[in-house]
Amino acid sequence: MLPLRRGRLLLMASTTPSLLIRRTHMYVTLFLFPWLLMYALSTAVMNHRMSFASSAPGGAPVYEKERELTYDGVFAEDAELRTISQQILSSLDLDGAHGATRRKDGAIVITRNDLLTPRRLTYLPSTRGLTIERLPHRTNVMLERFHRRRGYATGYALDTTWAVTVDLVIAGMIYWVLSGLWMWWEMKVTRAAGALALVTGAGLFALFILII
Repeated sequence: MLPLRRGRLLLMASTTPSLLIRRTHMYVTLFLFPWLLMYALSTAVMNHRMSFASSAPGGAPVYEKERELTYDGVFAEDAELRTISQQILSSLDLDGAHGATRRKDGAIVITRNDLLTPRRLTYLPSTRGLTIERLPHRTNVMLERFHRRRGYATGYALDTTWAVTVDLVIAGMIYWVLSGLWMWWEMKVTRAAGALALVTGAGLFALFILII
């Protein structure tokens, strides 16, 4: 019994790194699933953009007026554009990642980069008029916004958290590839077919890089 038990312990010790990599590979895959699905769908939409554009009347979506109001907020005389835009958005419960510009006529245009419902707010200081517009929902356009979503530069904690999560997804994808290579090499019966797949994929990728 002792030699048999020792043999089992040696077998377990020899397979522990492999088991750990396989299990981690599986859990990383489950973690990556929603991001990989969304990035795959958004890339497909971008790759076939003309198919969606041709089916949409008028081409690119345009902002639709949501409401108009008089904004009674007060700003300091030396208030910066960013301060003004944040105050306006906060007062409307729309604070978040955005950009702001000032037109030649003095109007302040705020683009609220919401993933699901982007809005454009136009504030005219001379009349205190504020116009709020929104983009109509189109799934393909929303997927493109998702694909290009960034976070570190916005200054908002939620966007920074999103950016950190995307970095974790990137690290997970790298580990996914490396652990896949490990598992392929470990299974001797698949080495030949795996090598063919690896060389074919790498060769095709290199060919496109060189000729496109």
